[in-house]
Amino acid sequence: MGGKSGAKRKGKKSGNPQKRGQGRPAGGVRNDYRGADFANSHVVANGTMAVKTYVQQYAPVPTALDALPQPPAGFTGREDDLAYILGVLDPDRTDGPAVAVLSGWGGVGKTTLAYASGHAAQERGWYTGVLLVDLHGYDPYPAQAEDALEALLRSLGVRPEHLPPPGAGREALYRSQLNARQEAGERLLVVADNASAVAQVQPLLPPGHHGMLVTSRHRLTGLGRMRTVNSLQPEDAVALLEAALKNNDPDDVRVEQEPEAAERVASACGYLPLALQITAALLAQDPGQPLTERADALGDAEGILDGLSDGERSLRTMFDQSLERLSLQEQDLFRQLSLNPGPDISTAAASALADQPQPATERLLARLAVSHLIERNQVARDRWQMHDLLRAYANEQAAAAVERGRAPRRRYEQAHERLIDHYVQHAKAADTYFRLSGNAETSRFRDQGQALAWFDAERENLIAAAHIGLRAGLDLGFALGSYLHRRRRLQDLVVVRALALNASQTISDIDRTAGAWNNLGVVLRELRRFDESLDAHQKALRLSQQNSGIHNQATAWDNLGSTLQELRRLDEALHAHQTALSLRHRAGNIRGQVSAWNNLGLALRGLRRFDEALHAHQTALSLCQQPRNTHQEATVWNNLGLALQELGRLDEALLAYGTARGFFEQTEDIHGVATSNYNLSTAYRGLGRFDEALAAGRLAVDMLTTTQDWFRTGEAWGAVATTLSAAATDPSQVREAWEQSAAAYTRAGADEKAAASQTNADDS
Repeated sequence: MGGKSGAKRKGKKSGNPQKRGQGRPAGGVRNDYRGADFANSHVVANGTMAVKTYVQQYAPVPTALDALPQPPAGFTGREDDLAYILGVLDPDRTDGPAVAVLSGWGGVGKTTLAYASGHAAQERGWYTGVLLVDLHGYDPYPAQAEDALEALLRSLGVRPEHLPPPGAGREALYRSQLNARQEAGERLLVVADNASAVAQVQPLLPPGHHGMLVTSRHRLTGLGRMRTVNSLQPEDAVALLEAALKNNDPDDVRVEQEPEAAERVASACGYLPLALQITAALLAQDPGQPLTERADALGDAEGILDGLSDGERSLRTMFDQSLERLSLQEQDLFRQLSLNPGPDISTAAASALADQPQPATERLLARLAVSHLIERNQVARDRWQMHDLLRAYANEQAAAAVERGRAPRRRYEQAHERLIDHYVQHAKAADTYFRLSGNAETSRFRDQGQALAWFDAERENLIAAAHIGLRAGLDLGFALGSYLHRRRRLQDLVVVRALALNASQTISDIDRTAGAWNNLGVVLRELRRFDESLDAHQKALRLSQQNSGIHNQATAWDNLGSTLQELRRLDEALHAHQTALSLRHRAGNIRGQVSAWNNLGLALRGLRRFDEALHAHQTALSLCQQPRNTHQEATVWNNLGLALQELGRLDEALLAYGTARGFFEQTEDIHGVATSNYNLSTAYRGLGRFDEALAAGRLAVDMLTTTQDWFRTGEAWGAVATTLSAAATDPSQVREAWEQSAAAYTRAGADEKAAASQTNADDS
């Protein structure tokens, strides 16, 4: 392809073959054509002839074995990756060829890492030179293997006119050249940058003890050891930003002056090296711009990709190149994934989105993952996630697709509707396992454990989906309630309950509005916002009395009574629970009667009518079997224990609490288990069994801390402190427990309780 390397001139005739145009390349290795294929050469005659020969002399062909650029300023945070790559390139390694394939999405720093690895390997004396070739794998016209071979052979000093035509001969010459250098004691590292297919790289694999590094946005299998390159850690991203700024101006101190803004900038850049380098270039162009201003500009999710282009480099362009390599079906699914409201998506949800069978959808998702446009969750392998910057890009692509006309807009609307319907229908089915009615849906979930696991996996998606339209807010606002309460996600529960209330009021559905007020009142009570809870339950009661059946009225009375108990208006609470019980009897609702008897027992205990309280809980327990609800039964056993303990029947109370704990464990209710442990600790202490009391109390503390119920955690630490004091433990331990109690109460906003615990700590 190329011209001659030297000026043409006439010289003397020479019969010395060593002087006939064979220059010696750098490193002392002659061009060696052993193994080369010259099948296209022709013998045109034979015999002898005398002629005058004029030798055309060439300048020696140079070799390019030091072509590896230095990594850019700020290269950092790749210690583990470097260690892995050097382990592959180590000449003492005997378990395979020294070939490493670095993959990751565009802009993550694969090329820079390859350069740094190559320099590190040379510094160790492992390689005498480096051959570098850019395969332009994501350009409109990627380099072909024969072109890459030509570039590598030229770097090795092969003259253009000695290059065999594309094909096996060129590959053979490439291998021969590397074998000759190995015989001369050289070891070369081939860096094939920006590959997009195995076929580009396979012919370039070096023989013998030479090494190779390949970079690609795809996972290229079958070449060598694979390594996925991920985004930087936050602190390393900030360090890169600072180094890049100081490389432009050593006096640039913006990162030092605005460390929090620097962290925001790094976060907005997705901790992506290219995005950080672009941002540093833009900041260098405007040295007066505060980092806070740049962080605010990047924080605009709709325009973030506009802010990651410096005129020469653009993150959007790099993403375009990756998207163009996909099939039309893969491109469409990538765009549709941006319609998912939460942080990740399951294969089943993606299947609903794409309106494709699940196996077909999984194959498409896997191909997107191979391209590093999404990532498979390595723990939950049926879940997929997308980097924030790629998500912003997918949103842009989806918006552009929608703007092409009515048909694509309707298609995307239908995809979104299918996805939300998937979430709503599964949430409703899962919720049936947590209702008192016990009528569980079995077609979508095997049992309560599977339903709970699905809720756990989809929680963020479901809460995000609840904000999308009245229907989703209404359905998910009701369907998520029992689950979020079970998991003690009370702030999330307030949000979805409020969404359900707003939707119910908007469509003027009185029954659902009453139910929504009732549900909101329950979570407000759990958050100890008792006055707001009371107001919500009073509104629920008024609405239910207007238009609802007996069941809704009974529920409103029961929950109103529970809030009145917390406000210590015990006589009113007793009346409310008695009214609820009467309505439950009229309706013939057994599970509702269990709830009413249980709540009635709590009100009677508050009034110190312990025998009546015991009778109420025993009655509730006898009704639990018709039919059985494990979680409700656990609650009744726990409250039965409270009544027995008040009557001084501590051994029976221990049995009741232990039974409750077992049932709570069956239903995976951590808060319920913690409550049972707390009650066990007080009963053990009453029996003078201090070691068991401390063990149960500390378990309660740990579990309540996990659920972030800081008020109950304060109570549990107080119980531990009381037990330590009763056991005549070192006063310093007692004081520490009271201080922990005070700290927990403070986090709960219970200042009076916190002050009381702190006083106890000071007196210890």
